[in-house]
Amino acid sequence: MTHTLIQFDFPYSGPWGDEMAEAMVGLAQDIAGEDGLVWKVWTENRDEGRAGGVYVFTSRSAAEAYRDKHTERLAAFGITGINALMFDVNEALSKTTRAPL
Repeated sequence: MTHTLIQFDFPYSGPWGDEMAEAMVGLAQDIAGEDGLVWKVWTENRDEGRAGGVYVFTSRSAAEAYRDKHTERLAAFGITGINALMFDVNEALSKTTRAPL
């Protein structure tokens, strides 16, 4: 199986940390139900005013569908300057370095 990774990064003004976790619980539950999602790591950088996430999907088609959906959702929240980078995962090397695939 070949996994696909998406890295989202965008300007964000908060909330941060525990407050973000409380505010985003519904969104996290929605994301957890996405077809093909293996896992997501939520990212935040208060000093730079940026947030996002790193996602792994079971297929490129699932990753592309989610990228499009989430980009539209973020834009609907008024977020601009969205970076969404997609990568194929090198399974052999990732397993050697203990990636949870």
